[in-house]
Amino acid sequence: MKRTSLRLLIACLVSLPIIAWMSGCSVSTGSTKHVTNTVDYLYPNTKDPIATPGIPVLALPLHVGIAFVPGEGGGNYGRGLRGFNERAPAAVFVLSEQKKIALMQEVADHFKKYPFVREIELIPSAELTLGGSFTQLDRIRAVHGVDVIALVSYDQVQFTDEGLLSLTYWTVVGAYVVSGEKNDTDTMLDAAVYDIKSRKMLFRAPGTSHVKGSATPANLSEQLRADSDQGFTESAKSMITNLDERLARFREKVKESPTEYKVIK
Repeated sequence: MKRTSLRLLIACLVSLPIIAWMSGCSVSTGSTKHVTNTVDYLYPNTKDPIATPGIPVLALPLHVGIAFVPGEGGGNYGRGLRGFNERAPAAVFVLSEQKKIALMQEVADHFKKYPFVREIELIPSAELTLGGSFTQLDRIRAVHGVDVIALVSYDQVQFTDEGLLSLTYWTVVGAYVVSGEKNDTDTMLDAAVYDIKSRKMLFRAPGTSHVKGSATPANLSEQLRADSDQGFTESAKSMITNLDERLARFREKVKESPTEYKVIK
């Protein structure tokens, strides 16, 4: 190749992003949301009247169950709302059963330090289905002998902005080197604790996290998965911290409101 032709090729590669920018090249954005909802699970028939919960009879020490609220797609996926442009991966979110068990175990380890908890049961995702409602919880109570259950739901949304650096993707090297994709991952985990027999929610403890990251087009899916995993890990820690506070409040509430709660030791 002649030296003049080589210089021309290099000049074209370098100037392409600038030309695209100056010609009004748009900066694309997108988001993907995955969510499970405790209310939707417990009350799937919105037209049916919601029965008034009874008075919880808490037999201490408690046998506590922990389970993830099921989502669409067999429980590993929540309700995904895809808004990415077409070059973005369609499904980068996977909350595997292994990850769920690990998160539930963190909550269980925290509960174990309380003397009013006798035993903790991790309920597999296969035992909960969409719209299972309290009928399903009654079955879990009969099978596992749990008195109280902590239903863990999640809400995670990931935003991707194609920044100005992404214009360098016109070059082959840019797609593998330049981190032009700016990613934000917002996650919330929420543990709603119910007395199964009375249908009454005892308390709830949310946890949140915000993860900022960046990626190249070549490793966008991999980075989004890593950010998703980090988001769940951090929000679980936040949720467990809030559990302490909510448990303390609940114990005081039980003492102050003997007509609302009955405790048997």
